[in-house]
Amino acid sequence: MIDCIVIGMNMPETPSHVELVRSVDNNGGAWRDLRLAFVEHNDSQYTALDLINEVYRKHNPKFGSAIDETETDLSGQPDPFRPFNNLDFLWPAVSYLTTFLRKRDFNTEWINLFQQEKDRLKTLLTTGKVRAVAVTTTLYVTPQPMIEIIQFVKSLSPETQVIVGGPYIAGQADLRSDEELYSLFSYLGADIYVISSEGEQTLAKILTALRREQPLSDINNLLYKNRNTISPPFIRTEKAVENNALEDEPVDYALFPKKQLSQFISLRTAKSCPYSCAFCGFPQRAGAYKTLSPELVEEELDRIADLGCVDTLTFLDDTFNVPKKRFKDILKMMIRRNYGFKWNSFYRSDQGDEETIHLMREAGCEGVFLGVESGSDTLLKNMNKTARRKHFAAAIPQLQAAGISAHASLIIGFPGETEATIRETQSLIEEAKPDFFRAQLWYCDPLTPIWKNREQYGLTGNGFSWKHDTMDSDTASDWVERLFFDTRNSTWLPQHGFEQWSTFYLQRRGYSKQQVIDYIALFNMAVKAQLTDSSLKSIPESVFDAIENLLIYKQTDTQMMSSVHHTATHHVKDDAMESFAF
Repeated sequence: MIDCIVIGMNMPETPSHVELVRSVDNNGGAWRDLRLAFVEHNDSQYTALDLINEVYRKHNPKFGSAIDETETDLSGQPDPFRPFNNLDFLWPAVSYLTTFLRKRDFNTEWINLFQQEKDRLKTLLTTGKVRAVAVTTTLYVTPQPMIEIIQFVKSLSPETQVIVGGPYIAGQADLRSDEELYSLFSYLGADIYVISSEGEQTLAKILTALRREQPLSDINNLLYKNRNTISPPFIRTEKAVENNALEDEPVDYALFPKKQLSQFISLRTAKSCPYSCAFCGFPQRAGAYKTLSPELVEEELDRIADLGCVDTLTFLDDTFNVPKKRFKDILKMMIRRNYGFKWNSFYRSDQGDEETIHLMREAGCEGVFLGVESGSDTLLKNMNKTARRKHFAAAIPQLQAAGISAHASLIIGFPGETEATIRETQSLIEEAKPDFFRAQLWYCDPLTPIWKNREQYGLTGNGFSWKHDTMDSDTASDWVERLFFDTRNSTWLPQHGFEQWSTFYLQRRGYSKQQVIDYIALFNMAVKAQLTDSSLKSIPESVFDAIENLLIYKQTDTQMMSSVHHTATHHVKDDAMESFAF
């Protein structure tokens, strides 16, 4: 009997995702943001990594097919037929929950990526009894990915109890009335919902009750189907704070095959965030900021090093370099231990200095994600950010000089935003020249601190449809597109299906950093050409030829890029966006 199958991420295929967003948000903020991240080609839609797979398949029909187990390289190196995937690593929620449950003697299996592992999930559900399936919701902002999993499980094993928890569920419970919550959860179709910012202990209690055929009513933080009466449709149990110490629950990586671990590990050395940015509700949901000591981080890295297959780490802490002394102690430890890992992390520019950046380089850091948000001190103050323009202007060149790739993440349209503040943001990017940047339309989330001050800014609406005293979401979307077209000294990251992590992933797959930058630039050229000429339903031939040369033969040169640049710009309508240029 399997007590629980933990299911990680469900990332729908690009064409179905495009169609879903188009159908529910045609020409709205969500659609316009997504449209900057895919190209149309030969009657289909492709993200940047999808397109790489398409090019490889064109040149090698065997690409993407399963290979014989004897050919599998258990050193962790990806096999040459392995498709490129933005989620080509063991999902942290899966590794953590599986370890947590197995440590407590629950017979636990896992599905890392739902779309890629449906056949295995089907086998587990149909060849043996499965008491429960646990669906994680770490990155979901819409219910569709959860519904697809739940319906799949129920179609194959109706008696299996589907348990859903995580940030999406906790956030919806904070936002909605009981009646609205009952409606949403009925729509999702699961049996049990864990309503807690942390829920692993609750999950273990549920599995114990299911194993012993005991009622769930004594378990806190639940909302589950009422099977005895018609009304109410759900039973809600008492609320209680659940706290799980990071140091008590280290991941047991030995549970997972080396091939599944591959080269990449994502890990967390802290919980929550010590800041309270007005656009972010994470600290309020996650509770007090807690960190692992450098000694415990060392033990974690030792366990990863002992696997012998991992060479790339992603530290998921929202503020890895806070507090400063702890961060420097970790860096010095990594240098002393000489692990040889390459790693990337979030980085707070106002909490660093040249000495820190030097230590980061020596410790193996290859890239950082910078929550710049804005180049305007006025906006940064409105956002309750502690960093200011001067911190980013100093840190980005220092990081670049140290060979550490910098990605600047921007928010456009936050209350107080104007044309002047956006131009300040653009000038910061042009002057500081981070390797990569991405501008996103501000998402108006009622669970974030700014919502309490909405009357101060004349803020109405929510999600990607809003307006306030100085801007509305349509105007902000126009500016996002303008930054995409106009910015010259930094490369736009498509983001949907292609994150900063993807740039390191491609380097592990054999491309140089410059080749990665060139490929993204070519991909963006194709997107721009189609945005400005709606009659283009495929990538311009010269651009596609350049992409093939780069991906297959790894050839690119300045003359070729200039020629492609000229051809791509030829497709731009003169009256499309008068200030936009390639």
